Amino acid sequence: MKAEVFLPDDYRPAEDEPFMNDRQLEYFRRKLLVWKQELLDQSAETIDSLQDSGRNVPDIADRASEETDRALELRTRDRQRKLVGKIDAALRRIDNGEFGYCDVTGEPISLKRLDARPIATMTLEAQEKHERREKVHRED
Repeated sequence: MKAEVFLPDDYRPAEDEPFMNDRQLEYFRRKLLVWKQELLDQSAETIDSLQDSGRNVPDIADRASEETDRALELRTRDRQRKLVGKIDAALRRIDNGEFGYCDVTGEPISLKRLDARPIATMTLEAQEKHERREKVHRED
């Protein structure tokens, strides 16, 4: 088991340090874990809210509005459930030493991109190329 890495509260990964060193990996691990916990907490709140809102609403318009709100909330939570899976995959990549490198090119993903989207698996250029290709195939 690895020794715990000291990480100051104000630490931010910098371009002038070795890419994906222990401090950077620990920074992203903590960022991902906090994000995952926030999503799980929100999910628990949704479950509580849906259980509480199971009351019988006599007015048809109010009932329809409540059902629409419930459906939207469930779609949001489903997206967040998928996001938790991507966070778990990113945490596994940290453990495997693959985090921060593009799945397509093998090049390092920029620290700015990883800080904004720590679940990123491609460089910005590879992602744009992928999206263009996906758009072309969708239009066929």
